[in-house]
Amino acid sequence: MDPDAVAKAFVEHYYSTFDANRSGLANLYQEGSMLTFEGQKIQGSSNIVAKLTSLPFQQCKHSISTVDCQPSGPAGGMLVFVSGNLQLVGEQHALKFSQMFHLMPTPQGSFYVFNDIFRLNYA
Repeated sequence: MDPDAVAKAFVEHYYSTFDANRSGLANLYQEGSMLTFEGQKIQGSSNIVAKLTSLPFQQCKHSISTVDCQPSGPAGGMLVFVSGNLQLVGEQHALKFSQMFHLMPTPQGSFYVFNDIFRLNYA
């Protein structure tokens, strides 16, 4: 398993799903998962998806600038750090963001998001 290839595939899947159908992200989280969104901590798949689907915009487009990853711990986890731009419909300027994912393996051989930290980057 090539960690860079896994990270790239995960990032493409996550953001294309986020942009098209945020509720479709539910299967990427579990009840022990935690999201910190702009400093607000949310735990559990259903609570995380409720937060993401309640954001004050219906449509957006992520453009990814960088993806960095590292193996994490003996259980086969992976840290993935993403930076990029977030374009909201009707807004002239894109917002810059950073997001960190701690992915953990599932018994089925895929990964789920154990930790997720999102921040907008203000100049």
